[in-house]
Amino acid sequence: MKIGIGFDAHAFTPGRPLLLGGVEIPFELGLAGHSDADVLLHAIADALLGAAGKRDLGCYFPDTDPKWAGASSINILAQVGQMVKGGGYRIINIDSVLIAQRPRLSPYIDRMRAAIATALAVKPEQITVKATSTEKLGFTGREEGIAAQAICLLCRSS
Repeated sequence: MKIGIGFDAHAFTPGRPLLLGGVEIPFELGLAGHSDADVLLHAIADALLGAAGKRDLGCYFPDTDPKWAGASSINILAQVGQMVKGGGYRIINIDSVLIAQRPRLSPYIDRMRAAIATALAVKPEQITVKATSTEKLGFTGREEGIAAQAICLLCRSS
């Protein structure tokens, strides 16, 4: 069994949709980034890569490569899932948390779980997404952006 952890954070910016967990969230701001800036999927992808003994997300999908400009993070996650499976691992579970003062994310969590599960070809029951605020502390509490953390458990495929 192998455990991996991932973290990502992005600042809010106007003029972009807010995508979290592969789901578009109605909100007046999106997240700044080279791809679609889905912090949750980036954290999950880094957790999976780490558990599989691979390098971080930026090594495979660099923000210096125009090819990844505006890229769909759900497609990137699916590619990471294939890398993990190709490396001989099976996903046991993924646990994650979104850290945001606003918007309220709980109404979208089941859709996020379903999107992540579909991208990784696992059951939604293997995916946990939680949302919390920082009680107005730090950059997320000041509503400057959103952060996410994820941890995963992999085992060798049989």
